[in-house]
Amino acid sequence: MRWRTRLGLIGQRILMFLAILGPGLITSSADNDAPGIATYSMAGSVFGFRFLWVILWITFGEVVILEMAARMGAVTGKGFSDLVREEYGVRETFLIMLGLMIANFGTTAAQFAGIAAASELLGVSRYIAVPIAAAMIWFLVLRGSYRYVEKVLLVLASYAICYIASAILVKPDWGAIAHNFIIPTFSRDRQYLIALLATVGTTITPWGCAYMQATVADKGVRKEEFAYTRLDVSVGAVIGNIVSAFIIIATAATLYKAGIAVDSAEEAARALAPLAGEWAEFLFSIGLLGASLLAASVLPLSTTYAVCEAFGWERGINRSYREAPIFYNLYTAQIVLSTLLVLIPGIPLFPLMWLSQVANSVLLPFVLIFMLKLANNPRIMGDWRNGRGTNIFATILAILVSIATVTMFFFST
Repeated sequence: MRWRTRLGLIGQRILMFLAILGPGLITSSADNDAPGIATYSMAGSVFGFRFLWVILWITFGEVVILEMAARMGAVTGKGFSDLVREEYGVRETFLIMLGLMIANFGTTAAQFAGIAAASELLGVSRYIAVPIAAAMIWFLVLRGSYRYVEKVLLVLASYAICYIASAILVKPDWGAIAHNFIIPTFSRDRQYLIALLATVGTTITPWGCAYMQATVADKGVRKEEFAYTRLDVSVGAVIGNIVSAFIIIATAATLYKAGIAVDSAEEAARALAPLAGEWAEFLFSIGLLGASLLAASVLPLSTTYAVCEAFGWERGINRSYREAPIFYNLYTAQIVLSTLLVLIPGIPLFPLMWLSQVANSVLLPFVLIFMLKLANNPRIMGDWRNGRGTNIFATILAILVSIATVTMFFFST
């Protein structure tokens, strides 16, 4: 009887985790978006396996930052912008929201650029694929409840399988991979610093922090359930960064070995075909499409949540259009404008992706400073305040990102 009781308790815990599962996995999976895949493809093709150690350390950073955001959402029941407005006033909130909107719009447009690139790799014109994808994403959020939208986004997160499979197909040197995961390789090369900054900018993002906190609050996660949400955050970050590592592995084992450097995901997919076969190109293209669709759904939501919270407007997928018209109109505007931008003939899409990543990296230290202030406020968080380790790690991360950003601009001039 005792073993049955234990099995019953284990089953209850698994069911509880599955019920809470969602925000962490979706946020981390959406971080592997079109600019992210381009960043990892470039890193793998230019630096080989030497960039893998960065993925290991950035995983720890992502867990720490997203756990802090999720904890604030569970304890306060409010989003990041809500708390900033209440504690620091409208001016500070407006400045952060302005930076977030600029960075997020560029990144959202980059997701539709990823959809366009993936569809053309698969033989479908962007002028057909992008409007259809935009309509599907818009309809999903406008007509679905939070639970339904979350289930669809979790299905889209399965794109990860494609990148894992494509890396296995190329038969990499697993011994060299293990060595480079553990042993850091440093370089003062400008391109290496840019790749490092872009990796941070695509993994630990201001929009990811805002989306994580907003969705935990919107989902109604209680403090008593937070242990499962913390597990969701950790599992999501590990899975998301395993995918990042496999993208680097796939390109390093083929393109780097052949001396082919790329700066976009579609270039990487095309270059894989003669080296690893058409299946590798196909899997890479499907992965790009799935990742772009997921991020194109999540990013506008992140912006919409943040802006509506900042100005006290009704927001949330569970609310109807009548209850939250500004929420849905703002979401629609982002989808429409991003689609139109990507469909302009001859528009240079790579600079748009790169600038959006840089904007995220520049904005991140400011977001982290406000997050640290809020997460250490005893009046807001009570006994759920940050521990010393979280504060030290987040502070070091903010300082390092700031130094890397300044260094990159210094080398650029």
